[in-house]
Amino acid sequence: MNPGIDLQGSFIQSLRDLGIPAGTAKAIWMPLPMFLMIIGATLGVLVVVWLERKISAAAQQRIGPEYAGPLGVLQPVADGLKLVFKEDVVPAKSDPLLFTLGPILVVIPVFVSYLIVPFGQNLVITDLGTGIFFWIALSSVQPIGLLMSGYASNNKYSLLGGLRAAAQSISYEIPLALSVLAIVMMSNSLSTIDIVEQQSGYGILGWNIWRQPVGFLIFWIAALAECERLPFDLPEAEEELVAGYQTEYAGMKFGLFYIGSYINLVLSALLFAVLYLGGWEFPIPLDKLANWLGADQTSPWLQLITASLGITMTLLKAYFLVFIAILLRWTLPRVRIDQLLNLGWKFLLPISLVNLLLTAALKLVFPFAFGG
Repeated sequence: MNPGIDLQGSFIQSLRDLGIPAGTAKAIWMPLPMFLMIIGATLGVLVVVWLERKISAAAQQRIGPEYAGPLGVLQPVADGLKLVFKEDVVPAKSDPLLFTLGPILVVIPVFVSYLIVPFGQNLVITDLGTGIFFWIALSSVQPIGLLMSGYASNNKYSLLGGLRAAAQSISYEIPLALSVLAIVMMSNSLSTIDIVEQQSGYGILGWNIWRQPVGFLIFWIAALAECERLPFDLPEAEEELVAGYQTEYAGMKFGLFYIGSYINLVLSALLFAVLYLGGWEFPIPLDKLANWLGADQTSPWLQLITASLGITMTLLKAYFLVFIAILLRWTLPRVRIDQLLNLGWKFLLPISLVNLLLTAALKLVFPFAFGG
């Protein structure tokens, strides 16, 4: 398999060629991926906000933003600047510490989860052996921030919104984790790199979506509920709860909730692409194509093409999923809270358990196809 470009190795070797010691070169490299991750996730939010506006406008036969920059591309920047300069209002009888910590606890776990998202065999910030477990553990921290925000606001609507958010997140985290566990079982690894490599070699036919047709539906439904996207936006349903746990927030504190929601949507789409759609893999196996053409897989130009295609394929798959999530917002009606909880506990949870047991059985009977 062509591993593509090793950015870390190339960067460190370039600094060593300039006479910089290896330890210093590694120390210089360490903050760069984190900085790129933060910049990339933030730019992803701006792009998705613009896509949300444009796709929503197209679904409703409107034009959408077009005056803030060409085709309205600067509209998310204008929204961000407005939030930055708005007054930060803190309710008089709220708990100031918890009121401030709530949005922080919502955003930071999502940002940190980007550490495990791979765009190529060597294009990942950190290849954790327990990467998927790390992501699930971090996602369980977010409901604490939502509940903390609702409680600290000293507002009955905010408290109800926070309780709904916590109940919804707990309900859908379990089916999501069980659907991911079936993928881990087939891949024999919790590493996102290993999960993608397990799908390689056969092009589109090797992707997990064909071996886990039920699992990918459970994952996507649970991911939409985790991101509080319609039809699962009960914690912040404007018509019912006056924006829920966000009622008392203004300025950049409200902006953090806004950013966290969209970053989580992009993260879910990227992880869905990694787990079920082959990650950076092209629909046609590139190594076999290179062999047919007689190209040397170690040549720099082929490594550059492979790395570029890997990044492009991961982003295209994620965009497709974000597009579906935005269309669902204008297609499906909002469910009631009892329907939402019934779907999670009485429907998705039993099906995800059966899917996990069925995957284990198929792994024993057909080890060549299910990673035995």
